[in-house]
Amino acid sequence: MSDEITKPDPWRALTRYTQARIGLGRAGASVPTRALLDFQLAHAQARDAVHRELDLESLRQQIVERGWQAVVLHSAAADRQTYIQRPDLGRILDDASKSALESRTPSLPDVVFIIADGLSAWAIEQHALPLLDRIMPRLDDARWRVAPTCLVSQGRVAIGDEIGALLAASLSVILIGERPGLSSPDSLGIYLTWEPMPGRTNAERNCISNVRPKGLSYELAAHRLFHLMTAARQRRLSGVELKDDAPMLGGGPV
Repeated sequence: MSDEITKPDPWRALTRYTQARIGLGRAGASVPTRALLDFQLAHAQARDAVHRELDLESLRQQIVERGWQAVVLHSAAADRQTYIQRPDLGRILDDASKSALESRTPSLPDVVFIIADGLSAWAIEQHALPLLDRIMPRLDDARWRVAPTCLVSQGRVAIGDEIGALLAASLSVILIGERPGLSSPDSLGIYLTWEPMPGRTNAERNCISNVRPKGLSYELAAHRLFHLMTAARQRRLSGVELKDDAPMLGGGPV
C-alpha cells in the first residue's frame, strides 16, 4: 500500500503547455492543499483586478513623456460600484467628457486609440504602453494621422464608438482590461471598429485578446493589429467581414 498522501495525476505532464488547471492530483477525495491555495490566490487576484482603480494621471504623464498627446475622460459610471452594476453607463461618456471632445477642433484623424480600465486596470498598467510602443512607430512610418490618446476611467468597449464619432476618426482602437480569468487577471484586449459611431455591434468589430507576456506577445499583437488596421482602411470595414489573415512575423500564414 502506497504511503503517498497526494496521488499524482497522469495529465500532469500537459501542464507545461498550458496554465489551465489540469493534472492537479488528489488527496483523498479532495484536491491537494497546494492546488487549493493556488486557486484561492488566483480568485483573489481576479477580484483585485476588477476592483483596482487605474491611475490615469500617471498613465497620461507616461504617454506625454513619449511625445504623444493624451486626453483624460470619464464614462457616465460615476464610480467602480456603479460601473459593475450598470454596464450601460460604462459605454457612454459623462457630460463633461463629451463636452470636452465636442469643443476640440476637428482634425479628421485616421485612428484614435482609447485606453480604458475595463474589468482589469492591472492589465492596462502592465501592457497598454508596451503595446503602444510597438504599434506607434509602424503608424508613423505609414503616415497615419493619429488623434490624441483618450484615457477613459470606468469604460467599456462600446465607449470607443462615441469617442471615435466625436473626433470624426475613421477607425477607433480601444485597449481594455479583459474580464479576469483564474489564470489571467492581467489580460489586455484590443477592439478595432471602422467608422465608429454609437450603435455599432460587436459583430462590427475585430478583437485581439489575451495580450500579455504569458499569452499573445506585444510584438505579435502589434503585428496583427497593424495588419487589421491597414486592411480595415483599404476595405473600409471591420468585424466579421474582415478576417485576421496576417502573415506570421517570419512569413507565411498564421
